[in-house]
Amino acid sequence: MTPRQKRMTFVAMLIAGVAVFVYLITQALNENINHFYSPTDIVEGRAPQNHSFRIGGLVVAGSVARDTKSLNIAFDLTDNANNFSVNYEGILPDLFREGQGIVATGELKGNIFVAEEVLAKHDENYMPPEVADALKKSGKYAAAKDMEHPANIPVGQTANPAPGSAASPATNMGAE
Repeated sequence: MTPRQKRMTFVAMLIAGVAVFVYLITQALNENINHFYSPTDIVEGRAPQNHSFRIGGLVVAGSVARDTKSLNIAFDLTDNANNFSVNYEGILPDLFREGQGIVATGELKGNIFVAEEVLAKHDENYMPPEVADALKKSGKYAAAKDMEHPANIPVGQTANPAPGSAASPATNMGAE
């Protein structure tokens, strides 16, 4: 082999190695990405079958059905445009209840979303951004202003400071 042929072989193997590396990284990232879909997205067929993703919405009132002999729970989620059925086996978060926003991770099996994890909102003013966006997009979400940070409280501070913190009125009572 001439030096030029050796150099060309080396360059070709280097390009092939980089291509394989990029392909493997892309595949690994694709398997670990959890896209978010609203109930409307799923009803319209935009969600993948047998691939993990997240669904979010409000739990439909009166839709929660618990199996008394197991930890199976079935409920419907809505974005106020469409509803979609969710099945979950496990212990739900304490904050899970009808009419509240949740995000579930799992797979679509036929016409039912089988959840592996269910996350509930953490206080009365919070809704996951993806859920709020999906509800706003559907044009059915009238309470969008309630999800924004209150104007009279500086960003980074909470409306209810922890007891004993510098921002708590109880801490500053004797300072006057």
